Amino acid sequence: MRERLRAALQHGSDIGLILYALALGAGLGLASADYATSGGYPFGGVTVGPWTAWPKAGAVGADPYTRAVNARRGEIPLGVGEGLLLTAAQDDNGRALDATCSYAVAGTTPPARAWTLTIAGRGSRPADAPLLREGMTSTEILREADGRFVIALAPDVQAGNWLPMPRPSGPVRLALRLYDTPVAASAGTLDRGALPIIRRIGCRA
Repeated sequence: MRERLRAALQHGSDIGLILYALALGAGLGLASADYATSGGYPFGGVTVGPWTAWPKAGAVGADPYTRAVNARRGEIPLGVGEGLLLTAAQDDNGRALDATCSYAVAGTTPPARAWTLTIAGRGSRPADAPLLREGMTSTEILREADGRFVIALAPDVQAGNWLPMPRPSGPVRLALRLYDTPVAASAGTLDRGALPIIRRIGCRA
């Protein structure tokens, strides 16, 4: 009788350990998947200064993590041949873009039929936050006589091309989308001088 009881207890202990291991594995898997898809794309980027080009973000054969990031963001990425996405989370000096700071995004873009520049904060927007402009397009931007432009990224209103920061504080990122551009097929040959600089002007105390 004692041996049967001991065997039953041992069997129950084994089941408990198995269930614990399964729960731990599921928790770690979910946590790692959440971490891997909470930021930008983890693989396949081509770095050019502070910008990273993602030529395969919308490819049919994109890796599972890339597809998961697209699904989590609810975005429809540019397909191969449609255009090219570039993102930036740092300025030209390698400092993380911060919503408490002001920046100048200036220069030119590679040749494209059209382009958009959007700004977003990492994470969800607070429910009570006011709706602010999140981007600009190549058709509405104010330019210099030579075709160059300057976009002010700042928490306070600026003259000219102004994009307000999406949150009071914390990291932000930029997304430059080039539509119908020849560089989509050769992102590895992008020249730094063909992309806008991102220069920090100052930060709130």
